[in-house]
Amino acid sequence: MLIKQILLGFLGLCSGLVVAAGVFAFITMLGIIPRLATRTHTRKHIYVYETMIILGGTLGNIWSMYAFPLPLSVLFLGAIGVFSGVFVGCLAMALAEVLRVFPILTNRIQLKEGFPIVVVAAALGKLAGTLFQFFK
Repeated sequence: MLIKQILLGFLGLCSGLVVAAGVFAFITMLGIIPRLATRTHTRKHIYVYETMIILGGTLGNIWSMYAFPLPLSVLFLGAIGVFSGVFVGCLAMALAEVLRVFPILTNRIQLKEGFPIVVVAAALGKLAGTLFQFFK
C-alpha cells in the first residue's frame, strides 16, 4: 500500500511539473516577458520578472498539491484577484498581438480614431461577463 501511495505521489508531481513546464513554454513562446519589459521601459529587470513567474508557478503547484491554508482576508483575496487579472490580461493581449487580431480588426472596420475606446470596451465586456458568471 505504501508503494502505491509513493507511486501515485510521484505520478502526480510529474504530471504537475509537465503541465507547469507547458505553461512556461507557452509564455516563453509568446514572448510576454521581454515584450512587457520593453513596453514598460524596465528591461533591466527582466530577470526579476522571469524569477517571479517561475516562483509563482512553482508555489502555485505546491499549493494546489498540498492545499495548505493561507490567510484569506479580503485584502489578500483582492491582491490575488488583481495579480491573476493582470497575468491573464497580459497573456490574452500577447496572444492577440501574436495573432495580429487588433491590426486586422482596425483595418476591417476602417477605424482611424478611438482605438483606446475599443480596447477599454473589450476589457469592460470581459469584466461584465466575468461578474455575470461569478454572481449567477
